[in-house]
Amino acid sequence: MINNEHYFVLLAYKESEYLEECIKSLVNQSVKSNIVIATSTPNKYISNLAKKYKLDIIENKDKKGIANDFNFALNSVDSELVTIAHQDDLYEKDYLKNVLDNYKKYPKTTIFFTKYYEVRNGKKVYKNNNLIIKNTLLLPLKLKLFSGFKFFKRSALRFGNAICCPSITFCKKNISITDVFTSSFTSNMDWLAWERLSKLKGNFIYISKPLMGHRVHEESTTTKIINDGERTNEDYEMFKMFWPKFIAKALTKFYKNSEKSNKIK
Repeated sequence: MINNEHYFVLLAYKESEYLEECIKSLVNQSVKSNIVIATSTPNKYISNLAKKYKLDIIENKDKKGIANDFNFALNSVDSELVTIAHQDDLYEKDYLKNVLDNYKKYPKTTIFFTKYYEVRNGKKVYKNNNLIIKNTLLLPLKLKLFSGFKFFKRSALRFGNAICCPSITFCKKNISITDVFTSSFTSNMDWLAWERLSKLKGNFIYISKPLMGHRVHEESTTTKIINDGERTNEDYEMFKMFWPKFIAKALTKFYKNSEKSNKIK
């Protein structure tokens, strides 16, 4: 039986060699859900995989960049809960089950998100400096009692973006913002979105189990942005939303060193 209150909207771009692996991880969820592929770059490769797994494709013809693609994915399906799956990433079989269990307990939530691991050179990595820092920043939100307070929601954001974008499930009925993502930033589009959502009423529910895998590889969007040097200015602008300028500058310098963790050795 398919759970109709949830959709996986899989964002596909060009011809990712990891797309089928992502599809399999969604199809094989212990709780079945609706799955559609959203793309602004339709091609035979995507079409053939959609046919193989009997998935519908929705095309975003308004090609205005990545923020537009994300908003399209979020707004193109009629369900209370939406997970925007990234084509390179993996979802553990109980990912959705855990989200739905928490939704029953915390129906006033804006976003549910999970702990994650990295996929590097085909191997699952559960511990490195980047993951240790992010998991530490999320410790206050392990206590669900704090999850609705603005201060604690922003605690996951004030020293960097500790919330992994592909791990998130949005509860649309509790989000009053029409377009969650804005084109103001390229690298920190997601960090800015969480900052905006942290000001709304509603919980940030953190599921502290590593239920999805974020793939780090040379062709990923994150790696390309870092290599192009686009990130530092955006980091500074984000830190200024939480700190005075002199602290924001210091944090930006420190944060720049963390970019090394996104490079493949």
